[in-house]
Amino acid sequence: MPTRVFEPVIDQHDTWLAVNPVQGCPKGCTYCYLQDLGLTRTKPTVLATPTDTLNQLLASPYYHPDLVLALYTCTDALATPTTRAHLMALLDALSASDIRNPVCLITKCPIPDTVVACISRNRDAGLPVIVYLSYSGLGPDIERGIDHQALRANFPRLHHARIPVVHYWRPALPQNSSPDVIEHVMDWASRYAACTVAVGTKVKPTARDQIAALWPQLADPHLDPQAADSLWPRATWDWLHHLPDRYAGHPVFQTNSCALAYLLGRADRAGVWNTPTCLDANRCPTVQRDRCRRAVPERRAVTEIDIDQYLTKIGHPNLPYTLNRDTRTVVLGRPVPLRDRHNLAQVLAVTVRSPQDPAERYWPGRLSGAQPLIIDPPRP
Repeated sequence: MPTRVFEPVIDQHDTWLAVNPVQGCPKGCTYCYLQDLGLTRTKPTVLATPTDTLNQLLASPYYHPDLVLALYTCTDALATPTTRAHLMALLDALSASDIRNPVCLITKCPIPDTVVACISRNRDAGLPVIVYLSYSGLGPDIERGIDHQALRANFPRLHHARIPVVHYWRPALPQNSSPDVIEHVMDWASRYAACTVAVGTKVKPTARDQIAALWPQLADPHLDPQAADSLWPRATWDWLHHLPDRYAGHPVFQTNSCALAYLLGRADRAGVWNTPTCLDANRCPTVQRDRCRRAVPERRAVTEIDIDQYLTKIGHPNLPYTLNRDTRTVVLGRPVPLRDRHNLAQVLAVTVRSPQDPAERYWPGRLSGAQPLIIDPPRP
């Protein structure tokens, strides 16, 4: 087993601010991005108490009251009694503070009544909590340790408790790409979830062999999975783009930022509106398209003063850059960590381009210019 490598407790991902006071997961999903960090099939490690976590969040240069918080992305907080207790205490601590950032919780595990009650209690107190249920139709041979019947049961339980549910349909692999598997998942999830987020398969530079073990075509040296935003089997991609009529009323997003904007009643801040992804990939409700159409063109212009001040805040004073005011695009003059680029982009609602750091361990993301890669099935 690899030596365990812990991520920062407060970290910036491409869609949200990650809050990871507990890291390591007892489950063994074979595609998990924690695998090469030695953080799967292991006892979760508590790196910060709920109070310490709150203090670290508020002290982080990345923190901003408009950002969405994703809790426990380096574990499944519903997996063990220790992680469940930590989750409930952290939700209570967030609710008792002045923080009112939207909070997302991602799980594949059963959600007990005590946690449902805790989420409801804190939502009633004004903390916007959204639950992402990660359900994609993969079996126990790939999602090892997951009780899929219990996972399915989460959907109606949360729906009946009036807790917003996002169906997180990922990863897309050949094993779950047939229409019968997809529709078994979607027929159930679309009954209870507010929307579906379908993000394909992400491959970080250190995980190509890991994913190729599940998807042998990715071992092809002519493919560059790390340069793509996401990978899709052709069958899944085509199904999404010819969505059966019975799902017409169910929003399906390929950009998580758009799903969150829809649920939170916000306009797009991620540069997606009116792009091919917006127009051709996302199945976005009319109310959300109208919201973006009205609000995005009216957004306050970003200035060099805004950028200079924020670059200094996150530790990059005097960093050279150019700004295209018309497109709200910032081009940085030298490589910076991906987390810094994502934070700048989210807080100022700009598109950030930068030379790629060769030491970067994570995928660049669609919002950094990468595009999906669609893989045709092997020829007979």
